Amino acid sequence: MSPVDQQTVAREWRARGFSCDLWVDPPGQVWEDYRHATDELVMPIVGRLELEFGGRCVRPAPGEEVLIPAGVFHTVRNIGGTTAQWLYGYKRMQTG
Repeated sequence: MSPVDQQTVAREWRARGFSCDLWVDPPGQVWEDYRHATDELVMPIVGRLELEFGGRCVRPAPGEEVLIPAGVFHTVRNIGGTTAQWLYGYKRMQTG
């Protein structure tokens, strides 16, 4: 698989109403039982992540997008033995 182009992903996500930022985690990092008021997209670009939410556990490949619905508790784990880099974005809240 070709490397993920962060700028292309950011452009596509923005067109769909999402932000796009890079997160870097050391081996073994766990972010447990988080939830947000808006939908979140996650896409690993380097390393191996495991996401647990809504009664399921997924291990997306680099470049594979995962949508975590608003209000759902979720856990993200770096299950690889190396630093993980992943893109995340939040759906913009509608105002008006």
